[in-house]
Amino acid sequence: MRIIAKGTLLKFWEKHPDSKIGLLSWYEKMSKNFYKTPQEIVLDFKDADYVGNDRIVFNIAKNKFRLVVSCNFKFKAIWIMFVGTHKEYDKIDAKTVDNY
Repeated sequence: MRIIAKGTLLKFWEKHPDSKIGLLSWYEKMSKNFYKTPQEIVLDFKDADYVGNDRIVFNIAKNKFRLVVSCNFKFKAIWIMFVGTHKEYDKIDAKTVDNY
């Protein structure tokens, strides 16, 4: 999958170094695979949840951080919509957050 806005991840892990390994691992795995449905992603990432509106939430670093992406399966693209701490995630709506 093509991942749009890797720079968002880079900025985040510079601020939160303990997220870097988890985010890089997610990025490498996601960028090497092509998924056809949200269910395929959730099966491949056991700590992910499909929340509707083509959005998937990933738990990063044992749920210390959250990553919300929007998927376009036709174009094999993933947009980073949100990356933050669990506390920050609690303040957003994963179905509608738009590049916070």
